[in-house]
Amino acid sequence: MKHFQGYLRPNGAVGIRNLLLIIAVDECAEGIARAISDKVKNSVVLTNYNTCMYGGNEEMISTLINAACNPNVGGALVINMGCGSINPTIITAPIAACGKPVESLTCIKSQGTRTTIRQGTEKAEAIADEINHVERVEVPISELFVGVKCGGSDTTSGIASNPSVGRAVDKLIDFGASAVAGELLELLGCEDVLRQRAVNDQVADNIEQLIQDEEKRWHVAGTDLETMSIGNSIGGLTTLEEKSLGALAKTGSRPIQDILKINAQQIDKRKQPGLYLSETTMLCGGAGMHFAALGCQVILWTTGGAGFNNPIVPVIRVSGNPSLINEDIDIDATGIMSGTDSIEAVSEKIINTLNTVINGEPTAIEEIGYAYCTLYQKDQRVEKLLNIAPK
Repeated sequence: MKHFQGYLRPNGAVGIRNLLLIIAVDECAEGIARAISDKVKNSVVLTNYNTCMYGGNEEMISTLINAACNPNVGGALVINMGCGSINPTIITAPIAACGKPVESLTCIKSQGTRTTIRQGTEKAEAIADEINHVERVEVPISELFVGVKCGGSDTTSGIASNPSVGRAVDKLIDFGASAVAGELLELLGCEDVLRQRAVNDQVADNIEQLIQDEEKRWHVAGTDLETMSIGNSIGGLTTLEEKSLGALAKTGSRPIQDILKINAQQIDKRKQPGLYLSETTMLCGGAGMHFAALGCQVILWTTGGAGFNNPIVPVIRVSGNPSLINEDIDIDATGIMSGTDSIEAVSEKIINTLNTVINGEPTAIEEIGYAYCTLYQKDQRVEKLLNIAPK
């Protein structure tokens, strides 16, 4: 696995999909964005459902912008209502700086919804026509950046799907590609192992600090928050530590180059091929958009039987649960549970499927599964109360 066929962007990044992103800057423009998307093939709607105010929401806006700069996106159309404080140029300028065609429309200035939809459709079709002329070219595997996430975890996750993906991650790193895992709360208790894998003390200290910060956010004294889902418990997991050991397995065994931060001040990007950790949230929909913002082209998802879709970054699902596996699952790892298959063999299946997906083949439900582009962010007021500051 030395090369793949991808879409080369003006800034040198390489995508495995060629999408038009239609961004609703505020939720009031959601209907307009969807009406335009219905008329334009290979378009994806990204809506800010949180607020139309900029102050305090810099992390969310940064995730939105960086997702638009993801190499799977060829161009973007930005729509806003016009009465909020998020100026479209805050979003269009950095997208244009990535070398992508981008246009914007303000409903109030366009004098109404129908006019905005008509004008927006014309602009979107023009952008789509431009990016549709981009053809796949052969690029080195070093351009590949794979997100790694678990969800719907159960006892089979730590025995079958997670170690199989971990072995596949090792192979990808050895090929010269990159991978990144997140959900730091689900690495709680694994700090000593992670420190040993960090390339230097600074990276090790950052990993430990960011895990501690995430624990503060989710384990606030006096609250009754659910930090391990009921589905995990039904699936046989009893503690966060037990879940963490399974989650750790999906990161493989290669050295950790760095931990990529996602906060109100920055979204880090990989500096060289290799394995990374990140502040990607453990929450599924938000994680998809974090991986998109980090620049990942594809996600390996380990699960007992559940799955999610992200319309920007395709998701390959791996499951070892024989009672829940269905046609949504891309990789059947149940043979590990029955003793008829091995981690090594399943990892090869993962690599082979990944190879077809990055070269243009859809995942099991990529073309029919529907998912919102969830923009997750940490509440800056809570961060202050918890004495957590971006470093």
